[in-house]
Amino acid sequence: MLSLQRPDGAFMGDRWGETDTRFLYCAVSTLAHLGALDRLDRERTTSWIMRCANFDGGFGLTEGAESHAAQGTPFLSQSRSNVVFTCVGALSILGTLDLVDSDTLAWWLVERQLPCGGLNGRPQKLEDVCYSWWVLSALSLLGRLHWIDAHALRSFILSAQDPDHGGISDRPDNVADVFHTLFGVAGLALLGEPGLEHVDPTYCMPRRITERLGIARPYQQLGV
Repeated sequence: MLSLQRPDGAFMGDRWGETDTRFLYCAVSTLAHLGALDRLDRERTTSWIMRCANFDGGFGLTEGAESHAAQGTPFLSQSRSNVVFTCVGALSILGTLDLVDSDTLAWWLVERQLPCGGLNGRPQKLEDVCYSWWVLSALSLLGRLHWIDAHALRSFILSAQDPDHGGISDRPDNVADVFHTLFGVAGLALLGEPGLEHVDPTYCMPRRITERLGIARPYQQLGV
């Protein structure tokens, strides 16, 4: 894992050399789970993340890239899905989240909420249930989760359910899938939905698991 880190602090996804914030988050998260963060050059890693920050408060996939609440997960070939989350999540693990301009970034994230209650990943794009996780997780780590219209977002997520076969889709009346079901349910958990386990937004894992592993980080959850 550590051999994939470049001198500038970025992490390559594989030996072919592509770098972006998704790979860095995966590397940092993996090292945390292995109890090997002490072997990571935190200053160099943090420095590269902060070079991906933009004037609007958001983060890009790489230095100079457009701010996006999400952008292609490393575990799914989705074209868009998690830039701000990967940066904020990695900084949370590294204990350097104080470097972020929390208010400016939080306002940029809150502006992703549309009149229907759902969230998009960047301006002029459609709402999508998956952003319920990418946006809320970052706001939770920033301690600004209460800035969102939680009632409207909850209604949007629930409206995307398949009442006949179960599951949640990207938006109402589309086909449900496991990707949007996971992030819809995780988003509802952060909103304090009764009956759901507490979810640690740094890792998208049950809080009881991250506490047992000793890797839990501070976050905000509504209804608690």
